[in-house]
Formats: sequence, structure tokens, C-alpha cells
Amino acid sequence: MGNQLGCTVRFGKQRGEGQALLESTEILFRGPFRLKIPFASVQSVKAADGELHIQTAEGLAIFEVGDAAEKWREKILHPKPRLEKLSVKPGATASLVGSFEAEFVRELRERARKITRGKPAAGAECIFFAAESGKDLARVSKLGKAVKGAMALWIVYPKGQKHITEKDVLAAGRKAGLKDVKVVSFSATHTALKFVVPLSKR
Repeated sequence: MGNQLGCTVRFGKQRGEGQALLESTEILFRGPFRLKIPFASVQSVKAADGELHIQTAEGLAIFEVGDAAEKWREKILHPKPRLEKLSVKPGATASLVGSFEAEFVRELRERARKITRGKPAAGAECIFFAAESGKDLARVSKLGKAVKGAMALWIVYPKGQKHITEKDVLAAGRKAGLKDVKVVSFSATHTALKFVVPLSKR
């Protein structure tokens, strides 16, 4: 899931093979050396001959990503708004369970028709559940029972933590009888995983 590719990256005198990951606000490389390039720091970006050239104040990074080069260039230059990535339609009803940053709540209020807090609302198109630790995932079983039809449950959790991992979140959602269908970079610090009722059970 997500925009991740095995590729070779050149940066200054460094060159290595590893994994490149295109997030919603940054591009990452993990290999013999690591790179983290926020879109806000990009001075220019171009795609040519299967290479993505990203110029930053620290130097030029060249990602050999083949056919994905042009697609990634467009995503860096024109990133999707967060709520579009989360498939929140204008006029939707959304439920928030747990604590969310004020900026996200503001974005949601501008787009959704109705927002409820504390517990899922009947007829909501999406539920956003903030899980900050593995212990919080114990609530997923109960939340899963509230997911009906095409309703989506988004579990939002911290990136790069040992006390709650993607594996933990996937296990909790699947145990609740849901199917994971999408992963989104929610913010610089959090990831969101989308779960739905399997088609065979709707």
C-alpha cells in the first residue's frame, strides 16, 4: 500500500539501493544512507528518462524510479488535500473517537455536514479513531460493530513507534472482522489505515 518503490538514489557523493517512499508531505529514502525531503524544502523537481531530480538547499537528489518519475513529480508539485486522500465527501457525516489536532478538526468542519464526537453516529460515512498506544486498540472490536455497509473506519496512529505499529493496527482491524483497504500519511507524525466491512458481509 502507498507509494513505495525499490530504487537507486544518488545524493552528492552518496549512491545506494533501497526503498523510496512518497508520503503526502515528504519523500523518504531508506538504504545505505537515509534521506527525508519535505515538499516545503524542494526548490525544483523534474522527471527525465526514468529519474526524479529533486533540488534542495542541501543538494540534488536523484531517484531512479523508472515509469513512476513523472507521476511522483506531479504528486510533489500538486499534493492532494488531506480530506481528499481520506475520501471525505462534501456534506458527509463524520465521527471522531479520541483526540485529534485542531487543524484536522477545522478542515473536517469546513467539509462535513455533521461531526459527532465520542462515539460513532448512526449513518456516518466515516469514523476516525485516534489510537496513540497499543492499549487503545482494544476499542477497535467495539468500533468494528458500528461499521455498517460502505462506512469506513480510519485508525490514526503515530508513525515509527514501537508501542504501536502498523502490524498491531492491521491485526486489531482484522480481528474485528474488517478489511484493510488503504493507507494514508495523515500528517508528519501520524498514519491512517482505512478499514471497511468485506463486500461478502454487507
